[in-house]
Amino acid sequence: MLLVTKIFYFEMAHAIHGYAGACKNIHGHSYELEVTVSGCTTKDEYILAPGFIIDFKELKQLVTDSIIRMIDHKLVLSQDYIAEHPSISSQENLVILGAEPTAENLLIHFQQILLQVLPSGSKLVELKLYETKDSFARWIDTTTLSYY
Repeated sequence: MLLVTKIFYFEMAHAIHGYAGACKNIHGHSYELEVTVSGCTTKDEYILAPGFIIDFKELKQLVTDSIIRMIDHKLVLSQDYIAEHPSISSQENLVILGAEPTAENLLIHFQQILLQVLPSGSKLVELKLYETKDSFARWIDTTTLSYY
């Protein structure tokens, strides 16, 4: 199985509604997102011309346009957080998510977006989101678990 991974970096602030720890307050992180795709073949054969599962440039553009531009240097909060703190809703750099903006929920959100924009012939296999340099959440397509 061939896999291609592109790494992205972005800055984002968030707060976790209903959490008892310090993360209930607005704070930010320097995130690293790894996006891994495979081809739709299970055979170990050469890939027909031009020889890419997906061009790195195309993957960069897809992820940048559909995810990074939406959240880079933004404040991401849940609908519940906004309901409890309505004055924040006037922030111009605010993105409202349907769930708490944890690393895990962000990955689910990113996965849903990428499944809609990736070209046919490319399959989303894994997403890894580093919230700090030593803490990350990971989403893996369960149909590819036998390869890990």
